[in-house]
Amino acid sequence: MNKQELVRAFAIATVALLGLLLSTSIVLAGAVPKANCGPLDWTESGLQGQVTPWERESGDSLGGYNCNLELVGQFQGEGAYSQHGPAFSGDCAYYGTDKVTSLQQHLGVTVIDASDPTRPVPSKYLDDTPAMRAPHETLKHNDRRKLLVAGENNGPNFAVYDTSADCRYPVRKSSINLPGSQGHMGNFAPDGLTYYLTQDFRGVGGFLYIIDLTDPSNPQQLPTWQFQGDGRPHEAWLSADGTRLYAGQPGVFGRLPNDSSFGPDGLVIDDVSDYQFRRPNPQIRIVSKLFWDDQGQAEPMYPITVNGHPYIISGDESGGAAGAGGLAAACARGASPWGYSNIIDIADETHPKIVANLMLEVNDPANCSLMLNDPPDVGGAIPTYSPERCTADRQQNPTMVACGLWAAGVRVFDVRDILHPKEIAYYKPPAPGTTFLPGSGSWAPGRNSTFDKVAGYMRFKKVPANESHGRELQLWFVSDGQGFQILRFSNQFQAAQKELFQKALQKDSFEDSGAE
Repeated sequence: MNKQELVRAFAIATVALLGLLLSTSIVLAGAVPKANCGPLDWTESGLQGQVTPWERESGDSLGGYNCNLELVGQFQGEGAYSQHGPAFSGDCAYYGTDKVTSLQQHLGVTVIDASDPTRPVPSKYLDDTPAMRAPHETLKHNDRRKLLVAGENNGPNFAVYDTSADCRYPVRKSSINLPGSQGHMGNFAPDGLTYYLTQDFRGVGGFLYIIDLTDPSNPQQLPTWQFQGDGRPHEAWLSADGTRLYAGQPGVFGRLPNDSSFGPDGLVIDDVSDYQFRRPNPQIRIVSKLFWDDQGQAEPMYPITVNGHPYIISGDESGGAAGAGGLAAACARGASPWGYSNIIDIADETHPKIVANLMLEVNDPANCSLMLNDPPDVGGAIPTYSPERCTADRQQNPTMVACGLWAAGVRVFDVRDILHPKEIAYYKPPAPGTTFLPGSGSWAPGRNSTFDKVAGYMRFKKVPANESHGRELQLWFVSDGQGFQILRFSNQFQAAQKELFQKALQKDSFEDSGAE
């Protein structure tokens, strides 16, 4: 072991010890193993996940980077808010923009027809309700009920659309107002009968709006719940039976007096049985809490099971850099500079525990100081690398998990050994530069974007063998600058990982994944 390796090993050990002192639940194992890329891949040159200053300043990032993944088809359009969805149904995808400016030609949610994955095209723009014109992160589809819904960002509207006849042309079923609502995020119970609409976390009060969708043409608002302390969800994911809500409670390391968040950061398991079973005078009860001190703004708590054993994959949209003193202070205190994903064992739901991490080198506290001098974009910000959302190829016995890590792009992990995940592929979309993209969440007049942002849910799309383009596993996603994109794993990688793909494409798993 050379001197540099010794220093690195000591730093990792020190950070791990600090984590144990702060919270006995935190497991800091360092970055997962890097993917082995193909000889023709155009790979990143810096830390795992990083868009380096040289890549940005030289213009190299304008071409993007790939490892074992290649582009099949794309609809760029006017750009997108990558974190605002997307949602999926059949051969369709749905994503929002929220810009609502006179510069855009098309407002509202873009409906994509991807029946030909090499040429995805817009089939409709849902702009006839306030919720669809500004859905923020509320846009969700439920496959069982064939319902697409959205709650208005910072407004009261809630809209329901039916996709059962043709996913390309959703039909509006209802549009109602929820007095006082300021929609932010949310999700269906798996049976599709209830939607939990979380509220703008900058607001006051900790409210959760709950909607009964038994009759999509006549949604009924159930009693609104107000959290008096912990339990408030940033986003909502629910157990298979709909009785547990897994809340990512947003918080920031080293909270400031004027912080936007409420309480500490991490997982709260809420008992929502009263709402699931429509009991009178419904109450929400806290089952357990698990907080961590080195990240911020916890969002999804995505449930999976492995051989019947339940886990949650977390996501935080910021790290230690969001706390007091910014990135430099985060490095000094041994915090992760950006968010990362925890794998949480919830077999004993009263005592959840972190058992593994999905962490890249850019998220590793040991590498924090190496990014201190990364410059901002002209007219923009420095790259950040937080995993806002992750999706498995299936929620029962998953083989792969894909995460959107902002500037680090799409990252795919092999999770067959859930306690020892490893990276197997990545795709960083081309930087948009100065392209005019008024619908993009990252675009601004005068900005030269040297990296793109991926923050939304992804979809593993399994293509049956009888289709003309062959049996393969696709990844559908949206980025701010490049819009809707479809990826496939390279032939060489599939051949080298034959066992993995045989399991991923087995007959009983031809059920699409996604935020549904």
